Amino acid sequence: MNKIHEQLTTAADEAARVVANTRPEQFGDKTACTQWDVKELLNHLILWTSYSFERRARSEQVGPDLTDRDFASEPDYAQRYRDQLDRALAAWEPDEVWAGQVDTGSGTMPAPQIAEMILMELVLHAWDLATATGQSYNCPDDVAATVAKAVADAAEMYREYDGFAAEVEVPADASVFDKALAVSGRRPVAR
Repeated sequence: MNKIHEQLTTAADEAARVVANTRPEQFGDKTACTQWDVKELLNHLILWTSYSFERRARSEQVGPDLTDRDFASEPDYAQRYRDQLDRALAAWEPDEVWAGQVDTGSGTMPAPQIAEMILMELVLHAWDLATATGQSYNCPDDVAATVAKAVADAAEMYREYDGFAAEVEVPADASVFDKALAVSGRRPVAR
């Protein structure tokens, strides 16, 4: 298993834990993603980091059957998310997936680059959800380093499409993860 797949597995476990500990009474609460409340963030996280993640392994797109679905309204949404994460991780196991190009709908990108972007999305939005719902979030150093690289590579494009806010200032001795959060326009939580 390659390094990024291992990191995706670690991040998926943490995201699944955060989702499982998000309570329906928190769904209307605000998040760091100002355009979304907790329920909208939860639906975004589930769609793009599990369903779309699986389809990217086969260069497939998600359709309206998924983009219009309210995952968080399903009573067993947390278990369904965990199961879908497992299917997505399995879809990314074959070596040939990693050696190929992924159709993004507007071109192609090398599979490892797509995987890094998925890891970034998985970590950042799981952190957003954890922060909005009063949970801790654990990001190991190796995962943080890959996310920091992906954030730096994508920051300009994401800001152009309002995916990232302006960079936030952090102390020079901030952790790699906190620096990645800051570059993505998120304010790290004091520990």
